[in-house]
Amino acid sequence: MATPGMTGGRRVEGCGQTAGLLLTLLPTLLLLLPWGPIGARAQNDTEPIMLEGKCLVVCDSTPSSEPAGNALGMSVRSGTGRVAFSVTRQTNHEPTDMSNRTMIIYFDQILVNVGAHFDQESSVFLAPRRGVYSFNFHVVKAYNRQTIQVSLMLNGWPMISAFAGDQDVTREAATNAGLVIMERGDKAYLKLERGNLMGGWKYSTFSGFLVFPL
Repeated sequence: MATPGMTGGRRVEGCGQTAGLLLTLLPTLLLLLPWGPIGARAQNDTEPIMLEGKCLVVCDSTPSSEPAGNALGMSVRSGTGRVAFSVTRQTNHEPTDMSNRTMIIYFDQILVNVGAHFDQESSVFLAPRRGVYSFNFHVVKAYNRQTIQVSLMLNGWPMISAFAGDQDVTREAATNAGLVIMERGDKAYLKLERGNLMGGWKYSTFSGFLVFPL
């Protein structure tokens, strides 16, 4: 009868050691276990996380066009990336000597200049970054029977043009709009490629903004 008692004692002692080992390893096992929906939800969430400062961090588990070497799918976009301008002509004076020489259409009042990338003195927009930009213009000719052609110029090359040539009205506008891809440092402005604006171009407007960066 002594032998069974000793055997039972060993079993109890062995079970106690096993239970203690399991309790010791339990935190490690919990960390290694897949948590199913919770883990998947944390991986697939793409809601932006706002940080203090001027950066927006967005995590994407399936990036499609992230920079090379970014295995986590994390992109940092500057909070100062907003670009937009809108200008108008409020005086009806004849073109200045500079206008006659360059044929650039100048504007004397800035309505919007987010980012300060439109230079009023030269009436030229300077792209701060590579991206797709939207432009529209509305150039009015007054008391002028000549046909005018106005073009949106990109680094000296015409991208889109508009015409106004009705001889039976006192005011008429050359209007057009379009999207263009610009590199950082590219210049966009309006140029009179045909006719003249000797009657003035009061109420004319020129606007543009960054649609999205590339």
